[in-house]
Amino acid sequence: MEKKEILNVLGVQIESVLGDKKENYKRVANAISQGIRENTDLIVLPEVWNCGWSPDIFQNVAEDLECSETIDFLKNIAIENNCFVVGGSFITKVGNFYYNTCPFINDKGILVDCYNKSHLYSYYGCKESSYIKAGRELILVDIKGIKAGLTICYDIRFPEIYRAYRLKGADLLINVAAWGKGKEIPWQTLTSARAIENQCNFIAINQTGLIKNNSYNLGLSRVINYDGTLNCEIDETKNYLYATIKFDNDMYDFRNKCTILKDILPKYEVKQI
Repeated sequence: MEKKEILNVLGVQIESVLGDKKENYKRVANAISQGIRENTDLIVLPEVWNCGWSPDIFQNVAEDLECSETIDFLKNIAIENNCFVVGGSFITKVGNFYYNTCPFINDKGILVDCYNKSHLYSYYGCKESSYIKAGRELILVDIKGIKAGLTICYDIRFPEIYRAYRLKGADLLINVAAWGKGKEIPWQTLTSARAIENQCNFIAINQTGLIKNNSYNLGLSRVINYDGTLNCEIDETKNYLYATIKFDNDMYDFRNKCTILKDILPKYEVKQI
């Protein structure tokens, strides 16, 4: 596949209604209809957008990938808009296990692969690990010749994932999230840091609005350039962002002049005193 020098990206930032898939399908469809442009290459959704963030309901809303209404919905989005879709995440069931799963669908409406969340957030009253199982495989996908690494929310706190993607040739890193309000500094800092330390463009798409019981998602979906400068950011009141991401000579020249990957030591020894 010939590499594009730009990707035009529509990021969907919705307030999900807890446990109401049909309403959440409508909200995603509405945001896409408002934000879509003729030359859109990629649509990215947030974490657990089809059910909202509440781990205690995850098993009740889980779907089998072989007969998934959410996958069918996402396939139709890809076909209707002739673009790739990183489908945020939703809860899947495989045998006796449940996963927080990010599906990747190509511009022909074909489910190419899925990434299962590697790190499960289980703090401050959230017990994600009590209901679902962590994935153990990273997924590097191809979007019109651009290699992109997929991650979900809490994964952002683990730079090892992103470095692994970069070492395998990633030019784009993607994080889909349901990141809580009140954690704005970590969200902005970590998304920017992952871009800077890996010299990669970064897409971070988050849910917004009420979760339940006076608990809210942050919103603040953003796109960061490979050098840490901000490409695009929206506040919590918006339901989509649109950004053009460049993969031109500037990024590759920067990497060639600042060859940080070559400076990684084979082993880091810690002397305890």
